[in-house]
Amino acid sequence: MKGLLSAAKEYKKIGRITGPLLLVEGVEGASYGELVEIKSPEGTSRTGRVLEIKDDTALVQVFEGTTGLDPYRTSVRFRGRGVEFGVSPDILGRVFTGLGLVRDGGPEIIPERMVNINGYQINPTRRAYPSEFIQTGISAIDGLNSIVRGQKLPIFSGAGLPHNLLATQIVKQARILAQEEKFGIVFAAMGITYEEAEFFLSQFQEAGALERSVVFINLADEPAIERIATPRVALSAAEYLAFDLEMHVMVVLTDMTNYAEALREISAARNEIPGRRGYPSYLYTDLSTIYERAGRIKGRNGSITQIPILTMPEDDKTHPIPDLTGYITEGQLIFSRNLHLKGIYPPIDVLTSLSRLRDKGIGHGSTRHDHPALASQLFASYARGKEAEELAMVLGEAALTEADIAHLDFARQFEEKFINQGEQENRTITQTLNLAWQLLRALPRNDIKRIPPEIMEEFWEKDLPVRPSVEQE
Repeated sequence: MKGLLSAAKEYKKIGRITGPLLLVEGVEGASYGELVEIKSPEGTSRTGRVLEIKDDTALVQVFEGTTGLDPYRTSVRFRGRGVEFGVSPDILGRVFTGLGLVRDGGPEIIPERMVNINGYQINPTRRAYPSEFIQTGISAIDGLNSIVRGQKLPIFSGAGLPHNLLATQIVKQARILAQEEKFGIVFAAMGITYEEAEFFLSQFQEAGALERSVVFINLADEPAIERIATPRVALSAAEYLAFDLEMHVMVVLTDMTNYAEALREISAARNEIPGRRGYPSYLYTDLSTIYERAGRIKGRNGSITQIPILTMPEDDKTHPIPDLTGYITEGQLIFSRNLHLKGIYPPIDVLTSLSRLRDKGIGHGSTRHDHPALASQLFASYARGKEAEELAMVLGEAALTEADIAHLDFARQFEEKFINQGEQENRTITQTLNLAWQLLRALPRNDIKRIPPEIMEEFWEKDLPVRPSVEQE
């Protein structure tokens, strides 16, 4: 069997050590992606995987880094199998390292089976179309850029913006409206600080969300190379929960920019010809191997919904990481620094954000029959209000028409009352829609042109409760 020849012996001929890579010479039978055990001169073991095979040489990526390795005193053994993660129902409620090792001090997991962290491609003919609404409790998402089960919808943020806070809120509040459905969270953090890790874990524990979560944490002071494996290990756990235990799993990956930086580091160590801004030319393909692991399978009850989070360098949407991510995923939620400076949380710019599958999961039989038309009207009215705001900055509010002033006031109220909400505030979709109707009533009725007359008659004068439910932790 391929790989057994290499696994049968130790190799001590290390040709070169460069960054997180080492070159092993005289290898027989090694295969791409194969798990490698590296023994240091002190007798400690490290793990790695084969990145490239050429003739009798193998390029090995060392997950723990190559610091302290002596090419003349280091031995390598190929394991004859790929990098794997042990899965069982006991992984729920546990915290692991980026490589899938137990981090929380609890007992080791006794796995039902081992799964390859690279996963298996879902046959396109067996994919089921995402169509079921997921309630996050956040009006800017649920009302206007709704997430559906099986979708991949990234968050484009920036340095200093509260994307981590939003991530924890989604983890604590997200659920399928059907109460009987099993819902789980897989949370993977890459390159975060110790304080950020403590924040995430304390928030999950206080909210009781850790019991239904599997958490993978790669700290900033841990080898960057480990970040390459972290999202793949997390998605392997998600695939087990979704397609073996038939759970609806939401996967939150933060921060994909740190992942891409690690990928660039490996590419530079391999002396590859760089692409845009120094990132490898295969960045698109590599990101797709992560994002495309979301979805549903026909005949299976479970699903994987992905929310990758990435910080845009210099808030640049044309940067290769957000640019390529947007091509792969079904939309994006974009943070606005201007809204953040106004004190709006979450600072989601709803006009530049997009959920391409929104209309598949909302409306009659899912959220409420007025939802699609109401969302369309909110977009139109808010856009006109922002245009009036720009005009007022140039000419002054005195130059605006009465309709412009009404839409300007609407835009301000929309930001302060609809987009803005508490960090612990969990709004139901009904409360979100009722709040939208309340705000729209501040506009002249003849300016409401995107809502059918029969829906206007039903809701325009109706007294709708909008008091949000706030869960005090």
